[in-house]
Amino acid sequence: HRGATELSNLALACPHCNRYKGPNIAGMDPHTGELVRLFHPRNDEWADHFELDGARLAGRTPIGRATVQVLSMNAEGPMQLRKVLQLD
Repeated sequence: HRGATELSNLALACPHCNRYKGPNIAGMDPHTGELVRLFHPRNDEWADHFELDGARLAGRTPIGRATVQVLSMNAEGPMQLRKVLQLD
């Protein structure tokens, strides 16, 4: 959204999430149907908006639910990766 291409304005994301996020800064909360902003990794606390249920990522708030949906965070690839990473 015309922000500067400099380190302080960039965020790291996995290729899957980056592909789905694109230019989106908001999404629909699947529970309420309301348009809400997406999770902001510099301003928001992860645990306030998300929780893990096994390998499935669940949104705890409208922001979390919209972000999970827009970024397709529970697609097969990310779910499989979380399963592997959770092994002891």
